[in-house]
Amino acid sequence: MKLSKYVKQNLIFFILAPIFMLTEVVGEVFLPKLTTIMLNNGLDTEQWGPFVFAGKEYSGMELVLMVGGAMVCLALIMMIGGVSGSYFATRAGTGFAADLRHDAFYKIQEYSFKNIDSFSAGSLVTRLTNDVTVLQNIIRMSLIMLLRAPGMMIGAMIMARTINTSLSLVIFIVMPVMIVVIVFMMRAAFPRFNVMQAKIDKLNSAIRENLTNVRVVKSLVREDYEVKKFDEANSDLMNNSLRAFNLMVFVSPLMSLFMNGTTMAVVFVAGKQILVGQMPAGDLTAFITYIMQILFALMMTSIIILNSSRAIASAKRLSEVLNAKIDLKDTPDCKPELKVELGDIEFKDVDFSYYGTAEREVLHDISLKIEHGETVGIIGSTGSGKTSLVQLLPRLYDATKGEVLVDGKDVKEYTLENLRNSVAVVLQKNVLFSGTIEENLRWGNKDVSFEELKAAAEDAQAAGFIESFPEGYNTMLGQGGVNVSGGQKQRLCIARALLKNPKILILDDSTSAVDTATEAKINKALRERFKNTTKIVIAQRISSVINADKIVVLDEGRIVGLGTHDELIESCEEYKEIYYSQRDKEEKKA
Repeated sequence: MKLSKYVKQNLIFFILAPIFMLTEVVGEVFLPKLTTIMLNNGLDTEQWGPFVFAGKEYSGMELVLMVGGAMVCLALIMMIGGVSGSYFATRAGTGFAADLRHDAFYKIQEYSFKNIDSFSAGSLVTRLTNDVTVLQNIIRMSLIMLLRAPGMMIGAMIMARTINTSLSLVIFIVMPVMIVVIVFMMRAAFPRFNVMQAKIDKLNSAIRENLTNVRVVKSLVREDYEVKKFDEANSDLMNNSLRAFNLMVFVSPLMSLFMNGTTMAVVFVAGKQILVGQMPAGDLTAFITYIMQILFALMMTSIIILNSSRAIASAKRLSEVLNAKIDLKDTPDCKPELKVELGDIEFKDVDFSYYGTAEREVLHDISLKIEHGETVGIIGSTGSGKTSLVQLLPRLYDATKGEVLVDGKDVKEYTLENLRNSVAVVLQKNVLFSGTIEENLRWGNKDVSFEELKAAAEDAQAAGFIESFPEGYNTMLGQGGVNVSGGQKQRLCIARALLKNPKILILDDSTSAVDTATEAKINKALRERFKNTTKIVIAQRISSVINADKIVVLDEGRIVGLGTHDELIESCEEYKEIYYSQRDKEEKKA
């Protein structure tokens, strides 16, 4: 996707900004000429008129008033043009940035987990904030100087040449040298700004990780380590920023050196011409002003070009976000009218790898049938592939090999929207958002009545603690739900999932922070009120799945046991080992 799209969406402002700035340029070019007329004709140390100007005879005072009035009018026009140009340039920059940021954020919403993993959350935040702001600023700056710099340069060169042809040669000697310096600095700056933006990514990632896990940091007393890690990232960014901006530091002094050196050369040469009467003193004032305008235009051009180096790096990074190939989306063969009706599930010879390679597979040769309405438990050691297996159902990832079927249809035949609307997942990491409890629950279904919302909270055993709060369902939750306990957070997430009234409900270790009595009540509500919903329960505790219709035992990505609790105790060594080890721990606690 090309960024020119966002120029077209704000084209009127991109056109108006430089046009209005051009009116300011016209004034800047003609003001020195009017000053020259006043100095050369309107003021005389020996007499005060009359003078002939433009074929008419004027007294010195009349000429001063006339030219002075013209200068005031011109200054007012310049002010209107400059203010309007800056306004439209700002509108163009902010409009460009807003549209670009919107599309980038919308694109990220389409990303699969694999896409997000390839960038990192910290990098995506930097790209949508810092990089967009860099482009916004360079657009505003460029529009202000787009016609102003070349217009001022050309106009000043023409006017300077009309005043004194021989003196104007000085400008043509200085300009090529300045252009060579600008090109050299730009070539050196570009790779440095690329590195600097990457360091900003790293720093943002460190900050985000620390703030997200601040409770863990404090509980393990790792503040010193986090401060040290931050200082390293911060120092790294500072050093790389200095390396990039050191080039910018030299721009103004170098340009000032050229400007002052050129002015000295002009004064030296023109002084002799004034002494012998070849050049009026007023012409020297205007000529120096035109030289300053030419060199100022070059200096502003050099600053824009150097800032463009950073903007090009930012544009490239944003283009990567916009052009990222979504590896998981609706297939060409999907049927928009197809919806999940029952919730039957089948895995047929499924292999899966997060990296797409057989050498690093986390699931191997998975074949499993689940009838709609069944409750299926999944047990296994950490890293056995339990979460990876259920993530294939709503197509959070796609199987590397084999088929995942829902109601006898490959999940790829459903649109992502229809498929995911039929599957509710309560993940291991329970996420709540800033807002009230009611607003968080309505993420499951924004259209349910308040009575239905309360019923879901009761099924999840959350109604009791919600109603104990003074504000009840209007209680504000902090970011991530920091003001509720882990068990309360889990129950809110379960209630949110139940409000979807899904055909398939996946509980991924989502009652680990809940006591066994409360867990039993939740399971009872699920059996009674959601008996037609297919329920998949991933658990560490066998007690959480002991009454399931069937239990799947995973080990190193393979199914090593399948059956009821009693059947597995007899036939599956891995299950038996887990069961007796947990029972022994419970007996020791008792």
